[in-house]
This record gives sequence, structure tokens and C-alpha cells, in this order.
Amino acid sequence: MYDFDKEIDRRGSCSVKYDSLKEVFGREDLLPMWVADMDFRTAPGVLKAVRDAADLGVFGYGFRSADSVDSFIAWVESRYSWSVKREWVSSAPGIVAALPLAINALTSAGDKILIQTPVYPPFHAIVKENGRTLVKSPLINTETGWEIDWADFESRLADGVKMFILCSSHNPLGRIWSHEELKRMGELCCKYGTVIFSDEIHADLSLYGNRHTVMASISEEIAQNTITAMAPSKTFNVAGMLNSVIVSSSERLLASYNGELKRLHLDLGNLFGHITMAAAYREGGEWLEHLKIYLEKNIDFAHDFLAREVPGVTFLKPQSSFLLWLDFRKSGYTHEEVRNRLLDISKLGLNDGLAFGRDGEGFFRMNIGTNRARVEEGLKRLKKAF
Repeated sequence: MYDFDKEIDRRGSCSVKYDSLKEVFGREDLLPMWVADMDFRTAPGVLKAVRDAADLGVFGYGFRSADSVDSFIAWVESRYSWSVKREWVSSAPGIVAALPLAINALTSAGDKILIQTPVYPPFHAIVKENGRTLVKSPLINTETGWEIDWADFESRLADGVKMFILCSSHNPLGRIWSHEELKRMGELCCKYGTVIFSDEIHADLSLYGNRHTVMASISEEIAQNTITAMAPSKTFNVAGMLNSVIVSSSERLLASYNGELKRLHLDLGNLFGHITMAAAYREGGEWLEHLKIYLEKNIDFAHDFLAREVPGVTFLKPQSSFLLWLDFRKSGYTHEEVRNRLLDISKLGLNDGLAFGRDGEGFFRMNIGTNRARVEEGLKRLKKAF
């Protein structure tokens, strides 16, 4: 029913992933497996909604309809048992844009903001670019997975951190935080007066029977201290629509956020983004379940291939999403040598682990959200250099 094996040539489509290789990597002869969007066509219901809107031929101002909001509310209720009221829901032109809005609404210049490294590079940049003080609590890399250093985490909070940016599930690790881990983080933030910005953009892509828990669903106390950011962008491969959902049951937090959103006149949103969101959350469930099965098979294939053909490169299977955090530390090469070999021999465009923090040394991120033939090609190219 859904052809995830279909080869789609995205070159020349204004794609960051495919059309900016020269600017990012200094060369164009690479197989791009970096930026976190997929190479699959979105769900049929989303395509139909966009086509119907395009066929109308009028692209005037749009707004987020009640249908769009209600489709989101029904989605999170059915998938996460999270009951959201309409008046808790706001918007942003993407979660990357929502973060500086929240930072400027809820913190002051010079305030400390905490992240858990290695983590999504814009977290680092946005904090610094908005005049705040970046504080890092490195995760602990164990043989069975990455864990929170609880003593370090609490000591950072106790030192006057005003905001904690949670990545849930975690990018690039693919780690789904358990209910108990989230509860402990949330309660510590409440204890020290640290507001939580919970980026849950990968929530819908939980794999292998793992279950995502929404931070704000754990308790009323935590909910009152949290702004949650979600979007259909990763789930349905519609990141270019620049439309996300911001939720908080706290009148104070939401009013502050909305004030910043309106101050910058960003509250109207994107016509096609609104249309996409309504259709995705209303009609995309079946497509998503098939997608996740396909992603699991891609991950399994990559894991088996590397274990058999490239034992010096390993990864822990992600519990969520389509990103592999490849570990090259036993490859026999330095980080710089790995980077050069990936470009010069493998001709692969991957995300450099150091962009995620110093604890990303020896790691590179590979995107397997693509058809199996391209995954196989990428792994064969990797084998040439390692």
C-alpha cells in the first residue's frame, strides 16, 4: 500500500539535504545521509490535502483552524493519554524558532540554560545567540546506552539554571526517556525553579515497542512548569512546512510565550503548514505504523551489516526515529581522520558528532530515513573506508 522503496530524486528541489552539499561539505559528489528529514513521500491524506489547496490556486493568508487544533488534541490523547485543552495550544514556525521565542519570553539576558550533551546542535547555538549562558550536563556513555548523570544534573540546576531544554526522545542518541527518568528530571526542575522546554518532535517515531511519555503528562506540578513543543514535521516528513505546536497548561508560561510570538508577528503561520498538520494528525496514523516497521528493518539491516562487514564501526539501536549515532572510536582512526575518510573515500555526507558537543568526538550521525537501496549504498561506501 505504501511504497517506501520508491527512489525519489530530490536534487534541484531546494532541498537542504541534497542541494547544499557544496556549502556544507565543500563538495557535491556525496551521498547525503545527514539532515534529519526523510526521503519518503508523506502520507497520502497529507498529499491530497495539499493538492486540493494548491488546485484552488489562491494562496492568501491562513490561520490555524479549530479542526487543525482538534486533530492534534485527538492525536496526543490517543497515543500518549495526554489530555490537552484548546486554550493550552499555541504555535511557532517550527520548533527551532519556538526555542528562542521561549528563551526570550521566560528568561533574561545572562541567565543559565541547561542542555544534556551530546545533543542537537541548534540547542547550543540558540542559547548563546540569544545572550544566555550555556550550561552542559554530559550524559554518561555506557555499554548498554547513554544515561543521565544525576549528581551532575542536580548540581547544575542548583547553581541557578533558569531553563532546562529537554530533548525527548533524544537526538542524536535515539534514547526514549522512561517515565521514572522524566519524573525525576521534572521534579528536580520544579524543586530548583527551572522551567522546562520539552522538545518532543521525535515523539511519534518510537520503535521496537518502546513507548514515549510526554513530560507534561506526568503530574500537574510538572505540567505547570513545562512548555511542550511538538510537530508533524519529523513524523510525516513535512519539515519544510514550518509548523509546530506549542502547549502549556500554565497560563503564566503560555501568556509569556504568546506575548513574544505576537511581538514578533509570527502568530499567523503558514497556510500549507496548517493544512498539512490537520490532515497528518487526522489521517496519517496507518501510514505512520507502516513507516515505523520500514525504519526498524532499515536499522536492523544496518546493524547486521556493520557487525558483519565493518566491526570497527558500531551503534546502539535507537529506540526512536531514523538516526544512527555511529561510533568510530574502535576504527583505528582519529576523529579528523574519520571525517576525511568519510568524505574522500566513502563520499558520504554525515553529521559530524562534534557539532553535538565535545562528547560527540568519535561519532557521526547517519540518517537511514530513506529507501533500502540507498541505505545499502551508504553502508557499502562506509565499508570502503573502514
